[in-house]
Amino acid sequence: MRKLIALSTLGLMALSSAALAHTPLCSCYDNGDGTVLCEGGFSDGSSAAGVGMKVLDSDGNAILEGEMGDFSEFEFEKPEGDYTVVFDAGPGHEVEIKGSDIVE
Repeated sequence: MRKLIALSTLGLMALSSAALAHTPLCSCYDNGDGTVLCEGGFSDGSSAAGVGMKVLDSDGNAILEGEMGDFSEFEFEKPEGDYTVVFDAGPGHEVEIKGSDIVE
């Protein structure tokens, strides 16, 4: 019985550390030329190439959709008005960045 409890505890610890090891990261920067550059990745160092990206208007409607390129970057023309950038690597792995937080 003690071995079963010990193995169960080790299994839960391994699962919880694996879940924490893959946190999504994304930062966006205003290039000052009418474009915005976003860079993404994961806390374990893995690439974000192919991760879905969305730019939403103030009503939550998608005005642009794409994906991170080979170098985990996504560049787009800065929209007028309020907007939000969404790095969407799947459920529990989304990062939302408000346009007002994106500065030069």
